[in-house]
Amino acid sequence: MAPRPREDKKTIYDGSPEKAVAQAIQLRRELSPPERLLWSRLRNRRLCGLKFRRQHPIGPYIADFYCDEARLVIEVDGRVHALRHDTDAARNAWMESQGLCVLRFTGALVFDDIDAVLRTIVLRAKEMGK
Repeated sequence: MAPRPREDKKTIYDGSPEKAVAQAIQLRRELSPPERLLWSRLRNRRLCGLKFRRQHPIGPYIADFYCDEARLVIEVDGRVHALRHDTDAARNAWMESQGLCVLRFTGALVFDDIDAVLRTIVLRAKEMGK
C-alpha cells in the first residue's frame, strides 16, 4: 500500500482515489518496454539529479513518470493512445490546470532516440524552474 501523506503536509497524493493508488502500485510491476528503458535513465536521480517517480497517482490519474521538483509529468504513449486522443487531451488539460507540465513521447521515439527524449526532458525541467 502507498504511504499515507502526513496530515500537516500537502502532497500530490492528495485527492488521488485509493483505487488510483492501488492501480499505480500494480502498474509499477508491469512497465512497458519503452517505459522500462526510460525508467532506467530516470531512476536514482540519473538525469541531472532530478528525482522521478514512476506510475505516480496525481488526482484521478496515474502519470507514467513524475518529477515533483520540476512539476513535470512524462507520458510514454503506445499505439492505443492514437485511439484515445480526446481522453489524453482532457487528462493533459486537467494536469496543466494543476500547474503541471506534461510531456508526451511515443514508445517508438523512446526506443529510436532516447537521447533526444532525455534532452527534451532536461530542457523542460529547466524551463519549469529546476
